Amino acid sequence: MQFSVNCNHYFLIMKSFNVPLHYRSPLVNAIKQERKAADKLKKDYTPTILEFGSLRIILARHFGFCYGVENAIEIAFRAISENQGKKIFLLSEMIHNPGVNADLQALGVKFIMDTYGKQLIDWNDIQADDIVIIPAFGTTLEMEHILRAKGIEPTLYETTCPFVEKVWNRAEKIGDEGYTIVVHGKPGHEETRATFSHSKAHTPTIVVKDMKQAQQLAEYITSSLPQEQFYTDFKGQYSEGFDVTKDLQRIGVVNQTTMLASETQAIADYLRGIILNHYKVPADRYHERFADTRDTLCYATNDNQAAVQGMLEQDADLAIVIGGYNSSNTSHLVELCEDKLPTYFIKDEHCLVSEKEISHFDLHDHIEKTTLAYIPQKHPLRIMITSGASCPDALVERVMERLADITGNSAAMKSVEKKSFHIDDLL
Repeated sequence: MQFSVNCNHYFLIMKSFNVPLHYRSPLVNAIKQERKAADKLKKDYTPTILEFGSLRIILARHFGFCYGVENAIEIAFRAISENQGKKIFLLSEMIHNPGVNADLQALGVKFIMDTYGKQLIDWNDIQADDIVIIPAFGTTLEMEHILRAKGIEPTLYETTCPFVEKVWNRAEKIGDEGYTIVVHGKPGHEETRATFSHSKAHTPTIVVKDMKQAQQLAEYITSSLPQEQFYTDFKGQYSEGFDVTKDLQRIGVVNQTTMLASETQAIADYLRGIILNHYKVPADRYHERFADTRDTLCYATNDNQAAVQGMLEQDADLAIVIGGYNSSNTSHLVELCEDKLPTYFIKDEHCLVSEKEISHFDLHDHIEKTTLAYIPQKHPLRIMITSGASCPDALVERVMERLADITGNSAAMKSVEKKSFHIDDLL
């Protein structure tokens, strides 16, 4: 497949949202636009392979800002420009990217809560004429009530991702049809808290964080465990008044949009099989007990994860995944890469200390650590790169530039960046 990329066309072809230019990358954008033009239906998940001297970059087909993130950034910066002199707050981190959040804070935006829901600013310090921005994860109905009680309209600058809202709407619809909602998500995550709140307003709702908890839930669907034990096993994860004896008879599974799409589907398929077998329901009448919710899976989550799978079909020496350390969707990309090769989860180019030292986040120990001798002495050196949905393309380019610099290939990369180029020339 042949790709011709003209970086000079960058500003003409890239106009979806009014996002600050310092988040953009002419190099990355040119690559993405050419891949998009050659694959309009997005069926090709093979990576783009770039040659910078002795450095070979294997770049995932899909990565970086998604629709919801760009929408959120545009609204947040518009809120700042339209309200000069006013106090501006975000309920919590707008997205899980430290650079973007730091940019907003530098412009005077203050966070009311941290990413885990801990109060940072007292509600008494927030007045009716202040501006409050709802983050891309959305917020709970309870939080909306607090804001309205203070005279603040939460929808004025609401950046909730449309695909998160789609999950809420689907949960409401099947809840009104008499199904209990099972939310596949991380119980403490902002999006899960919001989805749980919106769902439980319509129907009994429970959160399961993984397949292990889904299997545990199955024990209560089939009454294999004492019913009273449910309230201990799932403490803090079920709606008020949840009745385990009747609320697990008809269910539907929706997801936190940043979870592994394959895991959400596996949980849904598993619970569907359990409930149909338990109630002796023929497969062609599954809807009597189980709601079909396949349409709640986020396109960007699917695309980024499928692109990583396609990337991993190539041979490489290591993988670098870029994103905020508290980013759920990024962490799942790391998990996919870790299954095949040495993988380093970094937040920015500064984590690449030198050719011999890297600072990176360990998902399993939940700490940032330093690894030495992470780059093998090989020519060519093959490095896979992808990033989370809240990571700017400019950051991906800076990471590539840093890799080129520390491996002695900076001149080779700069020669590419200075001219209009053909991707074929880099292969």
